[in-house]
Amino acid sequence: MEFELSEEHRLIKDTARRIAREVVAPRAKEVDETGEYPHDFFEAFKKAGLLGMAIPESMGGTGNGILPICLAIEEVAKYECGAGLMLVLSGLPTRPIVLGGTDEQQQKYLPALAAGDTKGAFCLTEPDHGSDAANLETRATRDGDDFVLNGNKVYISGGTVADYLTVFARTGGPGAKGISAFVVDAHSPGIRIDRTDDKMGVRSVPTAHFSFSDVRVPAENLLGGSEGNGFNTAMLTLNSMRPTVGARGVGLAEGAAAYALEWARERKAFGNAVADFEAIQFMFADMAIQIEAARNLIYKAAWLVDQGKFTREHAHHLSIAKAFATEMANRVAFDALQVLGAQGYMKDHPLERHYRDARQLTIVEGTSQVQRVVISRAMIDRVLVYG
Repeated sequence: MEFELSEEHRLIKDTARRIAREVVAPRAKEVDETGEYPHDFFEAFKKAGLLGMAIPESMGGTGNGILPICLAIEEVAKYECGAGLMLVLSGLPTRPIVLGGTDEQQQKYLPALAAGDTKGAFCLTEPDHGSDAANLETRATRDGDDFVLNGNKVYISGGTVADYLTVFARTGGPGAKGISAFVVDAHSPGIRIDRTDDKMGVRSVPTAHFSFSDVRVPAENLLGGSEGNGFNTAMLTLNSMRPTVGARGVGLAEGAAAYALEWARERKAFGNAVADFEAIQFMFADMAIQIEAARNLIYKAAWLVDQGKFTREHAHHLSIAKAFATEMANRVAFDALQVLGAQGYMKDHPLERHYRDARQLTIVEGTSQVQRVVISRAMIDRVLVYG
């Protein structure tokens, strides 16, 4: 069992740390306030070659894997959680093509996405179907050499800047087996962005609401070339990307704890530095315990994915890591803000932003409750056994 990062991993981590400090940190407050997509962040990631890590070399990517993505996300999320989401989005929309696309589809779309020449968005959630993804209502009907797409998708991260959409839609009967996946040109006639959300946090990466009205999608864009595989592809995608969401939580917590500690070293109360009080020291100790536990869970989960272990029998490990790390981020953000007291509540400090951003993490890509369903089922089915 090896806990040391490889030289390649350390290089990726160092590169991401440099971008985080030089590019992300100086504009973190601004992009939160404006809610505008930070193209300069994306360009920095592109120039550093960090956008193709989830895509195998044979498909035009760098093939580093999910663990290296987590390492990079952890560094940038220390300063701005949306920057971590941008790196998640280098994998989330492309993963269905990697896992379920034909050779032709992989070679057509993935090299440009890996290079950062195009951007993608993952379109699963609907107005009435979030966690209940097996009952999607968006429909794609075959018409000659095309499918005609009608329906709505909501809360689509990065949708406003996407060139391609990975869209999950119903092509058959009810339930999971009736769902297929498509790669759709985001600028096709009939696609409209109805609105973007005024979000509580992670404001730098807009979420869009799409409507599809008689959008013609070439049959060659049916992922994998056959109908009915969409739901399984979506679930495998979400399983394999769960560590990246947890990595955002780990990075956010590290950034919040580090900021609060530096403040506590300088701030005086009752004649002493705030950091000298045992009650405060114990708060920091608890933060460290939780961060280290979460990091180990996330690194292990990412390693499992890179070993190909993200199918149903392994999903509980990924759910445990995602649930713990994202809930940990909320607790640490809460305590870090508490250390600063009234100052932490003000926008003069980044902790109120970390606190808002953390709240998203226990919802996206499977809520904490959904993760607990996966974990408890594994226990009941004796896949996860402690006795």
